Amino acid sequence: QVQLVESGGGLVQAGGSLRLSCAASRIIFRFNTMGWYRQAPGKQRELVATITSSGSTNYADSVKGRFTISEGNAKNTMYLQMNSLKPEDTGVYYCNGVWGALNLWGQGTQVTVSS
Repeated sequence: QVQLVESGGGLVQAGGSLRLSCAASRIIFRFNTMGWYRQAPGKQRELVATITSSGSTNYADSVKGRFTISEGNAKNTMYLQMNSLKPEDTGVYYCNGVWGALNLWGQGTQVTVSS
């Protein structure tokens, strides 16, 4: 079964850092685009950052300068380095991978930033 698995979430104080990881299993192709999205309680899921297979990146304005998305050495692995975390960064963070019409999501990992 094809799946994306996130890890690295947790509880951190404001100003702290976390690193999220995403790995794909049973996938032989390379995603065109991978990304991180988040959903806060009572809010819609929103884009955090994306990276294409050519290395182009895109960030939400709210995380520019604080978060860095990167690819791992293994195919279809991805990271999100989150620094200077704020309480408003709290939410469930989802890994996403797109290949043509295929759009895959992970189960999500909880990030909680305390003030």
